[in-house]
Amino acid sequence: MSRAAAMLLLGTLALVPSLAGADEIFYCRDAEGTLVVGNVEQNRCAGKVKRMGMGHTPSRPRRSPGGSAAEVKAILLAPTAYRDHVRDAAAKYQLSEELLLAVMAVESGYRAEALSVKGAMGLMQLMPDTAREMYVRDVWSPKENIDGGARYLRTLANQYQGDLMMTLAAYNAGPEAVKRAGGIPRYQETHEYVRKVLDIYEKLRIKNAKG
Repeated sequence: MSRAAAMLLLGTLALVPSLAGADEIFYCRDAEGTLVVGNVEQNRCAGKVKRMGMGHTPSRPRRSPGGSAAEVKAILLAPTAYRDHVRDAAAKYQLSEELLLAVMAVESGYRAEALSVKGAMGLMQLMPDTAREMYVRDVWSPKENIDGGARYLRTLANQYQGDLMMTLAAYNAGPEAVKRAGGIPRYQETHEYVRKVLDIYEKLRIKNAKG
């Protein structure tokens, strides 16, 4: 995404509802009982399609084998070290803290020094071009990295009118891949990524609601 396009989207921030607001999205369960959230018309729901606001948490989805222990650990170990940065970024870009923590858990496991084989860096795993477009000067600074990742999520949310599944798919696979696919790309990695983030997001919200 070009800087001009990013700035155009960011310029409409105030006009787009928050991902943590009262916007309604759809959810259902597929033939295997797994929770499907977002644009369910594209997911061949086996169960009844229901409507919910982003402030509502649906019932817990059935977990798929493998990855369960790691995801539960990520929830329980959600760090306090970056809470102020997460809180500031969430408020600045009208996102929920739980969403930022869920993305961070899947992207880096909360490791500020994380570096992927593709060159994604830090807590929010920003690629060099994305970091520059989001005005991140020091990608290894937890504060700047979280701010840049949150800013990118808000940019994508603006682009996809607040559709959380599309936003997460684009964060993982890139907006161009989403554009080519006309929706969520049929990449196993991307589908698994979206599932993991939503699962952790839901459980963090339940955990925080219980205090």
